[in-house]
Amino acid sequence: MSTQHFLVPIDFSAYADQALDYAIALAQKLSARLTLVHVIHIIPLGIAEGGAPLPQTYLETLEADVRQSLETYRQRVEDAGLESEVMTLHGIPFQAIIDVAQDERVDMIIMGTHGRTGFKHVLLGSVAEKVVRLAPCPVLITRGPSDTTDH
Repeated sequence: MSTQHFLVPIDFSAYADQALDYAIALAQKLSARLTLVHVIHIIPLGIAEGGAPLPQTYLETLEADVRQSLETYRQRVEDAGLESEVMTLHGIPFQAIIDVAQDERVDMIIMGTHGRTGFKHVLLGSVAEKVVRLAPCPVLITRGPSDTTDH
């Protein structure tokens, strides 16, 4: 039997922290390995034709910061005695998560949700909801302790 493989999207929020804690606990029980992924979603500035590209140094600095932050999450996984890898991707978050899940043939996606409802949900959309609807594998959504009431 091959090792289980879980994908854990990381957006550096408290919700992602909680999802990672849950993923680590589950991975320890199932001897799974974890792939931590962060998606950099750059929204084009300006509506002018061609847009205003971001300076290359800004993108390089952003990627370096993300890699360094992801490394602290990876270290938590390694400290728990689990195998892990990290990925930094560019794109639309829900689509990049689904693409990685498919390409890497992960067994499960474990992610947090901000638990937005009502107008905030309609306005902002939900990465977690889109992943749940479109993922090629089961998706486990964790909610923070403050998410027990409807917002």
